[in-house]
Amino acid sequence: MPHPNRRHLITMPLALALPRAFAHGEKTHMAGPVVKEQKPWGIAGDARDVKRTVEIRMTDDMKLSPSHLQVREGETLRLRAVNKGRVMHEIVIGTGEELRAHAELMKKHPGMEHDEPYMAHVPPGRRGDIVWTFNRPGDFEFACLIAGHFEAGMRGTIRVQPKA
Repeated sequence: MPHPNRRHLITMPLALALPRAFAHGEKTHMAGPVVKEQKPWGIAGDARDVKRTVEIRMTDDMKLSPSHLQVREGETLRLRAVNKGRVMHEIVIGTGEELRAHAELMKKHPGMEHDEPYMAHVPPGRRGDIVWTFNRPGDFEFACLIAGHFEAGMRGTIRVQPKA
């Protein structure tokens, strides 16, 4: 039987290899390597390609500021979500239809675990970043999907202008 301290040495690399966890209410979100999956509103970006950072302030009066973004097709943005409130907020990018469906799901399952590169969950007084490449032109949205926040108007629009 191995020495008890050796077991700790064997399990230490496994513990270090585990992804970080993010809190969303009482539940946990696991953050591993970013999966670059093409979505109708773009694809996870690379921080090296960021040319512009846009700070989006989130407040407990259920406002996002700014609530409208103009982006050029192909542009990689860092969306910096800053929670100025006292409760958890988040920003999720998507189509209006997808965000509405996800908001309904969040009402039914408020502790639902999820973590995607187009989401930032931000505890009070903290900030979170989304690095996203808007490689499809069109009109998209961003919103806080925590139960009740979306319905209270915590959302904004993104217009991605086609390449000239």
